[in-house]
Amino acid sequence: MKTVLITGASDGIGAASARQLSADGHRVLIAGRSEEKTRAVARETGATAFVADFSRLDDVRRLADEVRDELDGSGLDVLANNAGGLFGDRSRTIDGNEKTFQVNHLAPFLLTHLLLDELRASAADRASIINTSSVGNRLFGNIDLNDLHNDKKFSPNKAYGDAKLANILFTRGLHARLHDTGISAVAFHPGNVATNFASDTSSAMRFVYRTPLRRLLISSEKGGDNMTWFVEGEPDVTWRSGEYYDEKKHSTKVNPQVHDDSLVEGLWQRSAALVGIG
Repeated sequence: MKTVLITGASDGIGAASARQLSADGHRVLIAGRSEEKTRAVARETGATAFVADFSRLDDVRRLADEVRDELDGSGLDVLANNAGGLFGDRSRTIDGNEKTFQVNHLAPFLLTHLLLDELRASAADRASIINTSSVGNRLFGNIDLNDLHNDKKFSPNKAYGDAKLANILFTRGLHARLHDTGISAVAFHPGNVATNFASDTSSAMRFVYRTPLRRLLISSEKGGDNMTWFVEGEPDVTWRSGEYYDEKKHSTKVNPQVHDDSLVEGLWQRSAALVGIG
């Protein structure tokens, strides 16, 4: 049995994976922005629910405190950083960051750091950090360390692509720093899942999710199963730490910037400064 925290679990693939993991006997903790939906999933699955809005970094800090209190030293086997989304016009959060970048990258970056001691205390042979990315990293991403908030050239697609690229760069950074200490990290694209993704944006991608093209998408349950595969798998046996997967298949079809070691390090340092980690 593993102890697993899934963010973005009020619906979609996070909720689906929570159902699957609970049915398999794991201890599941879930976090979501909507209190009503998150607690409904908790009642259905027996998971422990937490409510946090990732557009507020103080919510992330509070979430980490509450998770630590719940675990009470028992350790966290898997952190599934799944919360995220594609948003509309550029806006700044209360913390001063572009919203897409913060919700998809900076918030999970901060949460991961705040829960590292719980991951180190895991009773499992190797703790895991699983980052939900997207093929958008390759289609739209182009990170400029001097313009992380896309002040110069913003579009919903580019902001999302940059954030999903950041998820993979973060995974590489985690692997380099933590793999030898017993913590593995992986990034994956869960598949094109039939959800309400992009529904309130001007992105052309919303038409895929709101028109008959939707029939080409996979179900939340299938996307959740892809996440569950990583959670229940054994690092460096089922999947390779530091790598990117398209659903359950290792993929080399990534943005060329993924292979830029200086960008991995530069993004790490900029992100740490933005969330106040020394």
